[in-house]
Amino acid sequence: MMEYLPDSNARYKDVDYWNERYRTEESFEWFGDFTKFEHLIKQHVGVEENILILGCGNSALSFDMCQAGYTSITNIDYSSICVETMAERHKDCAQLSWLCMDARQLAFPDGTFDVVLEKGTLDAMLVEETDPWRVSNDAAQLLHQVLLEVSRVLKPGGRFVSVTFAQPHFRKRLYARAEYNWSVKHYHYGNSFHYFLYVLTKGEELSPEDATLEKRLLEEVEAPPAEVICQEVDSEDFLNNIGL
Repeated sequence: MMEYLPDSNARYKDVDYWNERYRTEESFEWFGDFTKFEHLIKQHVGVEENILILGCGNSALSFDMCQAGYTSITNIDYSSICVETMAERHKDCAQLSWLCMDARQLAFPDGTFDVVLEKGTLDAMLVEETDPWRVSNDAAQLLHQVLLEVSRVLKPGGRFVSVTFAQPHFRKRLYARAEYNWSVKHYHYGNSFHYFLYVLTKGEELSPEDATLEKRLLEEVEAPPAEVICQEVDSEDFLNNIGL
């Protein structure tokens, strides 16, 4: 595991880093394998629904879902090495397809999918952030691009399922926007450390609480950012140590 650690967290946003890593790394699971949250997925995702997985990486998630009876899963990643490797590894699984694609610009028509699923992909986009209450403009714009695309490719009534370590008081600040045209609900799993699974349902309004949150955030006056001293972490447990 240690051999794949980048020299700085910024490299987690670099496709060249991932291409090189995927040449040799067999598999890695952010936030536990499918069995850890299968009970939640089964409550919100039908086995015959059309599913898109963002930033699939070399995770066994889609294969495990296939084994559990899910029949139509499209996997995308912006690493061509990853996509080629995974397509070859699972070439006998007709239920799975693999495409090289950037989550900020999805090459699918509007309303294509019943479910869009991501596990740790958005967290990797936020690794350079040092203040969970004040995400940088660049990071906020990056996630906004992705979330707009997710909403666009979802069918009415479709769900965006996001698996993350991010607690609701941080992640709802990014997800609870009327512009995305979805409601926000969250669940948790895990014992000693809780992970969170968000279900955002297209066509449902934000709850009054979430609508109030969005209104307050829009009205907030920009204050000078507090100086934050960030210590470089030395293992991929960094995902457990930041609260985005």
